[in-house]
Amino acid sequence: MTKPYSRLDLDQAVVLLVDHQAGLLSLVRDVDPDRFKNNVLAVADLAAFFRLPTILTTSFEEGPNGPIMPELKAKFPDAPFIARPGQINAWDNPDFVAAIKATGRRQLIIAGVVTEVCVAFPALSAIAEGYEVFVVTDASGTFNEAVREAAWSRMTAAGAQLMNWFAVACELQRDWRRDVEGLATLVSDHIPDYRNLITSYTALRGGMPASRPAA
Repeated sequence: MTKPYSRLDLDQAVVLLVDHQAGLLSLVRDVDPDRFKNNVLAVADLAAFFRLPTILTTSFEEGPNGPIMPELKAKFPDAPFIARPGQINAWDNPDFVAAIKATGRRQLIIAGVVTEVCVAFPALSAIAEGYEVFVVTDASGTFNEAVREAAWSRMTAAGAQLMNWFAVACELQRDWRRDVEGLATLVSDHIPDYRNLITSYTALRGGMPASRPAA
């Protein structure tokens, strides 16, 4: 059964960055490590660009999972940061759920490590409570492609939508004219080929086209 197209909404979306920790990052093998880090930082940048509420969480930092990526803490110094003492499923931590509910938003953009646990468990729990869940596939990583595919199947069967970070950015943007230069910079910073495209376009036009204020 197909579901109606439900688009990301700037006024309803909140970004959840789950367990992007030093120890867990070493487990990611389904994406090239440098590319994976780039994708995670792209999600952070789009969250900041669109001024979306962002919640950071880690699990058992004093254990082998290790500390969160320092770039994320630096990017969101004032964001809720939930250091879970032991809960594997972030949704089992009341402070994490309370931080989400405090935003008043119903669309969850989630990325994390590892996909089948740190992403899938809270995603499935949130869907069960009536939230819309959008999983950022290329900013979530795990042991191998087979594990990833199984996790994706489990989440989509429950109603999660799978997107990459570029699609998330474009769906939130809706219209290039909303902020041409801003979106072009965001994308160019994380996709070298797109930077070449923008460089060529800028040279031909003699500068970036004028953008209009955000609606």
